Amino acid sequence: MSLEVYTVALSAVRALRPAVDKLARHDRSLSEPLRRAAPSVVLNIAEAERSAGGNARLRLCTAAGSARESRAALALGCAWGYVDPAHVAQADQQLDRVCAMLWGLTRRR
Repeated sequence: MSLEVYTVALSAVRALRPAVDKLARHDRSLSEPLRRAAPSVVLNIAEAERSAGGNARLRLCTAAGSARESRAALALGCAWGYVDPAHVAQADQQLDRVCAMLWGLTRRR
């Protein structure tokens, strides 16, 4: 995979795993969207790399939406006291970086 954003997104998903497990113990309805959205980021970036034109941009936009959904689920988990913000800070920062990178990629295409 030549897109750096793929590597950053995959790293974010790895960092999310403890938070997903913790959320699942407290609130399954909050953990499930995170469990679906985080892999969607990586998968859509991978698909975009082999797509052309508007399809590539659409996949990257979908990845960005899933990254934002993942960040929102983390924020809600913190707001409800299910996870410690300090424990998810790295994953959130990586997802923020993914969002910024995707923003740049979607504006160039």
